[in-house]
Amino acid sequence: MKITLQRLSLFVVILILFAACASARKARIREEQVKEVIQAARAFTGTPYKWGGTTRAGMDCSGLTGNAYRAIDLNLPRTTDGQALVGEKINLKKVIPGDLVFFATGKKRREITHVGIVTEKKSGDNVKFIHASTSLGVVETNIYSDYYIKRFRTARRIIDK
Repeated sequence: MKITLQRLSLFVVILILFAACASARKARIREEQVKEVIQAARAFTGTPYKWGGTTRAGMDCSGLTGNAYRAIDLNLPRTTDGQALVGEKINLKKVIPGDLVFFATGKKRREITHVGIVTEKKSGDNVKFIHASTSLGVVETNIYSDYYIKRFRTARRIIDK
């Protein structure tokens, strides 16, 4: 069978179109999953903080993230330090909605003790995340607030791009 340059070119164009469609589909699926995770987390806004809590009666930070990701049938480890080992490590400048962000809020500066989910990224220093604060319960906060940026340790991408 003789392959002409014209047929080969057509084949390459079809492959490129197919790859582009698959990539766009994957991006749409990720976008929908992120929307569901954030919506599930925001449903707990105002819930009081309770160490070990996983319900509307009281919620801790890893309980919130675990509940939110369960909305897309993704089970995270129960503890913050366990969740900090899941997914792909991401630089803070590259976080996008759906990524987990981790902090050392205890006495030990390197020990990860707090987690939240990025909900919005409007600019370089305007990145909001939802979390269960011990004093305020479930709230959204700018990661670049003095308190949190000083305690930021790492970020992880759980849902593939």
